[in-house]
Amino acid sequence: MCGIIGIISKQKISTRDLLLISKDAERRGLDSSGILFNSDENIYLKRSDKSLTNLINLSNFNKTNFIIGHSRLITNSLKENQPVKRESIYVIHNGIIVNRDEVWDKIELKPNLKIDTEAIAGIVEKNLIANKESSKTINYKNIFKNIQEYTRGTIACAIMLPKLGKLLLFSNNGSLHIGKKNNQLIFTSEKYILEKLLCDNISQIREKGKLIDIPKIIKEPILIENNSKRLNLIPKLGTSLSQEKLLQHNKNNLKRCSKCVLPETMPFISFDKNNVCNYCKNYKIRNKPKPKKELTNLLKNYLNKTGENCIVPFSGGRDSCYALHIIVKELGLKPITYTYDWGMVTDLGRRNISRMSSILGVENIIVAANIQNKRKNIKMNLEAWLKSPHLGMISLLTAGDKHFFQHIESVKTQTNIKLNIWGINPLEVTHFKSGFLGVKPDFEEKRVYSHGILKQLKYQKLRFKQIIKNPSYLNTSLIDTFTGEYFRSFKKKADYFHLYDYWKWDENEINNTLIDKYDWELAPDTSTTWRIGDGTAAFYNYIYYKLAGFTEHDTFRSNQIREGDISRKEAIALIEKENLPRFPNIKWYLDAIGMDYEEVIKVVNNIKPIF
Repeated sequence: MCGIIGIISKQKISTRDLLLISKDAERRGLDSSGILFNSDENIYLKRSDKSLTNLINLSNFNKTNFIIGHSRLITNSLKENQPVKRESIYVIHNGIIVNRDEVWDKIELKPNLKIDTEAIAGIVEKNLIANKESSKTINYKNIFKNIQEYTRGTIACAIMLPKLGKLLLFSNNGSLHIGKKNNQLIFTSEKYILEKLLCDNISQIREKGKLIDIPKIIKEPILIENNSKRLNLIPKLGTSLSQEKLLQHNKNNLKRCSKCVLPETMPFISFDKNNVCNYCKNYKIRNKPKPKKELTNLLKNYLNKTGENCIVPFSGGRDSCYALHIIVKELGLKPITYTYDWGMVTDLGRRNISRMSSILGVENIIVAANIQNKRKNIKMNLEAWLKSPHLGMISLLTAGDKHFFQHIESVKTQTNIKLNIWGINPLEVTHFKSGFLGVKPDFEEKRVYSHGILKQLKYQKLRFKQIIKNPSYLNTSLIDTFTGEYFRSFKKKADYFHLYDYWKWDENEINNTLIDKYDWELAPDTSTTWRIGDGTAAFYNYIYYKLAGFTEHDTFRSNQIREGDISRKEAIALIEKENLPRFPNIKWYLDAIGMDYEEVIKVVNNIKPIF
């Protein structure tokens, strides 16, 4: 979940090329950085909480002919930046090793750090020890083989062994590329960076790995740390029993539809004499796929290129994960996945991304927002909401993720791949989120997200009225909010298709496939597999239940009833479990955005419900 780069040259490296590839690497993560390079027969290890380009600009490369660099999206261990050092082994790593403890048991060594990257260095160390004890020449191929065998999760890494004069490159999903320019070998996380530099002989690093000679340096590194105080970007899940007890969950006796489970507090709901709601009476079957032959014919227009042939937007949630499975295993396509990390993707979601990418061998392109800024925006909007609570304005808390739709266009351009296939669940229609703002349900809308200029203008007009009533919403987050929603709802989309238009969405099949085939990780605080990688859902669903007596689980299960997938009795049993407060995630969310858990929950608990 990071950007890694490197240059190896027979002469002095090009600082200009180094800065160019470093700037592009930063879009994969800006949380911290690190570099390892030689100069004047010394080796320097520098780590910082500043950006990679900033760190490079503060360094001197007058006599440097090799360097590796890392721009980090922090996923575990806040304090331990890369490159990781263990003995005389240095590693930079993009991805997540999901079985870190198991690796250490297999190699029978002890970790010195909490960061998962050290496990790679441990595997290398074990091989070097074995070779030394047997007086055999080092088998570098065996190192690559052991990394592949011992680890689970995505790995793209560079392993520097200065005392041996070797650099090892390895990737189990292809998120590492190398090319030549003049007398330089250059590697980066993404191919387009090398193409932009006009590199020749660009190739993808895979499981076989690549071994590169570098100048030998016997001296120990000169270590320079530049760490400043920063926000806690990776809070732990909540575990305090006293804090958990603050969450209130009272069963309500709301009138509900006799066919589905929607309650009387659902915006614009009405009931006939048989107590059947208008949402049921106007429902159009959504989970009715078109013939797969239509999909086959459609794909023929895009499959005339070699190599990767489609982009799969990949959140790490169950629907995009299963879509990726179908696209690779059933359709036989060669995708590149694209993930937008806006700071509310949980570590569980990231680990599931890592599992799927590594098992399927699929390259994952990450675009990471400035997470501190995104979380600051959420905090400002939540503070504004708490001053004057309005159920129609809760959607502002998730406005920051809409840039997902913006960045896929740049990914399409950079990869030269037009086709993008989305795995959006057709039953995730939640009319109430805009309904509480005053938007009547459009029963003819075929998509989960409403499209059309007139619809959006009406929605934004109603939202703006609430902003005027509560001036605290007039903050610096508005630009980010409106630009994201422009790309989601206004910008015309090209070569954009939904897998579940052609493939039936089946919850049991999806859950069984992901758990059985991919060791998909479940959340410890809920029985559902939906939204478990989304750090915001537990909090906003707590608000909806507390104030309106239902959550998005009620609307989702109601859609399943209408589709004939489950009975009303089953739906009631499910929502009773799924609507329970998810304390660990709620605590994580409020810690992540820098708000006091007890203060926020007490304010929410004191808001008068609408029933």
